[in-house]
Amino acid sequence: MSPAALKAYNSVGVQSDIADATPHQLISKLFSGALDRIASAKGAINRDQQAQKGELLGKAIAIVDGLRASLDHENGGEIATNLASLYDYMEQRLLEANLNNDIERLDEVAGLLKEIKAGWDEMPAEHRVGQHSMENSL
Repeated sequence: MSPAALKAYNSVGVQSDIADATPHQLISKLFSGALDRIASAKGAINRDQQAQKGELLGKAIAIVDGLRASLDHENGGEIATNLASLYDYMEQRLLEANLNNDIERLDEVAGLLKEIKAGWDEMPAEHRVGQHSMENSL
């Protein structure tokens, strides 16, 4: 398969994967995407690739910002408020990590994201469906 064909195939695969995903699965994919970019940024720091590090952390910050923006404060109550504060904190730590090439801050944010993702992924199915589910309130 040619590189162009492979790229096109992968693009369609990703697009169909997203198109077929439930809202709950999409949020899980956002967590994974942020974690992947943080891990890649750590590698860029270790290789002294400053431009790549900045680009990756910018994408991770955008994903965390998207997670924060998707919170439903009306239905999510205290959980949504607490998550919003935590996402703000994570964005700040990612900015600091970018400025200081600080892998410890990246590890801290990755750990927080992993904990939230684990809780999200373990959410019982009955809370994943319906108009007033946790999925819609977070």
